Amino acid sequence: MNRETAPSALPPEDLQTLLALPGGAAHVDLLLPDCNGVLRGKRVAAEALEKVYADGVCLPMSLVAADITGNTVEETGLGYDIGDEDRTCRPIPGTLRPVPWSPRPALQLLLQMEDGSGGGFQAQPRWVLERVLGRCRALGLTPVVAVELEFYLFDRLPGTDGRPRPTLNPGDGRRNASTQVYSIDDLDEHAGFIDAVADACRAQRIPADTAVAEYAPGQFEINLGHRADALAACDDAVLLKRAIKSIAQRQGALASFMAKPLAGQAGSGLHLHVSLLDDQGLNAFAGDAAAPAGMLRHAVAGLQASARDNLLLFAPHANSYRRFVAHAFVPLNLAWGFNNRTVALRIPHSDAANTRIEHRIAGADANPYLVAAAVLAGMLHGIERRMEPGPPATGNAYAQYPAQEPYWRQAIGDFLGSDFAAHWYGEAFRHIYGQQKRKEMRDFEAAVTDLDHAWYLRTV
Repeated sequence: MNRETAPSALPPEDLQTLLALPGGAAHVDLLLPDCNGVLRGKRVAAEALEKVYADGVCLPMSLVAADITGNTVEETGLGYDIGDEDRTCRPIPGTLRPVPWSPRPALQLLLQMEDGSGGGFQAQPRWVLERVLGRCRALGLTPVVAVELEFYLFDRLPGTDGRPRPTLNPGDGRRNASTQVYSIDDLDEHAGFIDAVADACRAQRIPADTAVAEYAPGQFEINLGHRADALAACDDAVLLKRAIKSIAQRQGALASFMAKPLAGQAGSGLHLHVSLLDDQGLNAFAGDAAAPAGMLRHAVAGLQASARDNLLLFAPHANSYRRFVAHAFVPLNLAWGFNNRTVALRIPHSDAANTRIEHRIAGADANPYLVAAAVLAGMLHGIERRMEPGPPATGNAYAQYPAQEPYWRQAIGDFLGSDFAAHWYGEAFRHIYGQQKRKEMRDFEAAVTDLDHAWYLRTV
């Protein structure tokens, strides 16, 4: 394809991506992230790309709120009640990227769903974040956001007990059973995987800048660079997850962002680093532990006050709540503090200009767009009301504050009844997301598990 025959409907950045692909693309994956962060959509021939940009593509509204198994949740009102209507989905400019792990030349493109009037569909997570960002702009504030994602790399096949197990070391064939946090050897042993992910990130313009071995065998963390564009930062996170999972599969492994895949081992989190720029482009949080900025204190207090309303966005699944256990660097309180990993709201060590909040509550299984929306909404809630958080914790916050015991059922009820959620995310999203989670909970609790049989089959 040359510039004379290239599609005219593409924006310049995406056109450049298309023209740079050697030999042209065989197909394009059109990706629509749903409320669970699952990528749904269509695969189309590359020749259809111009039509996609010109006219969009139609997808069912119900896809956005499908349950974790992919089924329509009728309680949302998006299924039979409205005839399972389609809505137009349009490309997000600048998100056309090559798919370097594909055996054939391929591209991928993020979509956003419209409502019937050409605006954003209210239940779409990216639109929920855009709604909150509008409130940021109204206050003259620009969020700077960076996402950290933890995940496990497992063998493609489970063990004899049916449970996941670490991959085989390519060098000596052994399975890693030790916990060597920040181990360079562990990174070296998985260099083929880490390097392939790094190559994919470069090809897809995903600003991944750090990889570390985490707190359990086969657990890793990849950090994304900060962006003064929260939507793009969350796009990066969604695309990074796809790259990690796809490359692992190509290499005969399984990458999982499940919050707590193994009992007795560390869970996986999604940590969000956020600062706010004022209308002069200066960090409104700039300060230090001796004199924290008022804007920082207000934001922290808002996050504390809204944490219960937002818990379902941070911990969306049944398994999410297994992550909240002691002695695992998981927030069990709503404390805040400077350079302290035992708190939920950490102010990392930095110079004054880079002062930021690290929000540590969400699991890796959470939707990045919804986590960002909830964190920003909580911060603005505190800023608008000039709330105060109390003194920062020093030392072991686990020993100083009572441990909270969050439960899925309670979080669902809190969200569905939350005036905060209706105000910040809209009543339509509160209803659709809450009903989606309530249906998943009922289906999960209806299952009879192996533990049921082990405890009760012969005993009672």
